[in-house]
Amino acid sequence: MTTDQNPIAQREYAFGQRAFERGRYREAVEYLEQAMTLAKPSTPLGGEIQTWLVNAYVAVGRQSDAIALCEKICRHPTIEVRKQAKNLLYILKAPRLKLRPEWMSRIPDLAAIADEGSDNSGAYVRKPATKKRKPKPKLEDKEPIDWSQINTKDNGFLWVALGGVLLMLAGFVWF
Repeated sequence: MTTDQNPIAQREYAFGQRAFERGRYREAVEYLEQAMTLAKPSTPLGGEIQTWLVNAYVAVGRQSDAIALCEKICRHPTIEVRKQAKNLLYILKAPRLKLRPEWMSRIPDLAAIADEGSDNSGAYVRKPATKKRKPKPKLEDKEPIDWSQINTKDNGFLWVALGGVLLMLAGFVWF
């Protein structure tokens, strides 16, 4: 957060950011517009507030307001704010692609649930399905191993492998 002389503007800006990040875009617009009236638009804080306000306008469907504000902050005295505004304006003015309905997922508007303030707001969240695991067999369920059935005779492979390793080491030492 940028420092500025107006702590009330900073507080409203922080509230607007939190509301935006939580998906409460209408509330974010209100806080950010209030912060705009309290902060000087030409300061770095004013530029940050305006940039967030552009994004909030887009989120609530106020595209024309977002473009107008973005064009205004393209002339901001702070270079970083101007860069962000130009990038946002480029995105906002980009041509819209025609999308088929089957390409998109519908997201329900949860504003009515959030406005009610009821305790059952989590009732609409679907928990991910968990896989059912097979129970592990207990050690008592396994049959003991009959060692007389296992071939334990030496087949000489270990000696051949050990000899090969020694020959390779000798070859490395020789060269």
